[in-house]
Amino acid sequence: MSNDPITLLSKSEIEKMRLAGKLAAQLLEHLGQMVKVGATTQELNDEAERWTKAKGARSAPLNYAPGGADPFPRSICTSINEVVCHGIPNPKRILKDGDIINIDVTPILDGYHGDTSKTFFVGTPSPKAKKLVEVTEKCLKLGIAEVAPGKRLGDIGAVIQNYAESHGFSVVREFVGHGIGSKFHTAPQVFHYGTRGKGVRMKPGMSFTIEPMINEGIWKTKMLDDGWTAITADRKLSAQFEHTILVTDDGVEIFTKI
Repeated sequence: MSNDPITLLSKSEIEKMRLAGKLAAQLLEHLGQMVKVGATTQELNDEAERWTKAKGARSAPLNYAPGGADPFPRSICTSINEVVCHGIPNPKRILKDGDIINIDVTPILDGYHGDTSKTFFVGTPSPKAKKLVEVTEKCLKLGIAEVAPGKRLGDIGAVIQNYAESHGFSVVREFVGHGIGSKFHTAPQVFHYGTRGKGVRMKPGMSFTIEPMINEGIWKTKMLDDGWTAITADRKLSAQFEHTILVTDDGVEIFTKI
């Protein structure tokens, strides 16, 4: 990913990204209505696949295999509680009261990707889960607010890290945001921690995701044997929110917003 050049989207590409982003936002909202006690993550996956195909799109995660990895076997990611990201839907994983679940969707429409995720509450969350999710959502909003031509990517990471740590949480470092367009993952890498004034300078036409993963405990993660599912090293909770954005001439546009 980091070896690719940073590409600036043309006007026609921006319009395609708007449509893909809108579709992703609608899909995520649709799946969110299914999040309830007793539902399975496989049911969420199957509905995402059905809905996406019905809209004339396809699911980018399905069979995605970067760098020779085993292909991802499902159409969405469902990351519950201590799962940081890339949780694999499973018919045996039943949602329970008090769970938090991040649903990450990336439909491809007319060759362009819309990538977005949100952490939902299942039933009634614990106070610590509620606070973690609220802080994580605010981290994404603060990160997006830093996007403007001439600013640095480090400005995004710095504001996210400062806010998360001020509430006693930590920022995952092994997974980052990324450039996106006709490719799922490309340059630049967007770190969710860092130093203001450092990093790549933003330019109009750049499109990338901001997707902070915030942990209740330490920031370190552990990979499960399936080669995809990342969990917190201390098994404490993790939450994530994600949008695909565009750097505009005077600020930022969120592609994946309803």
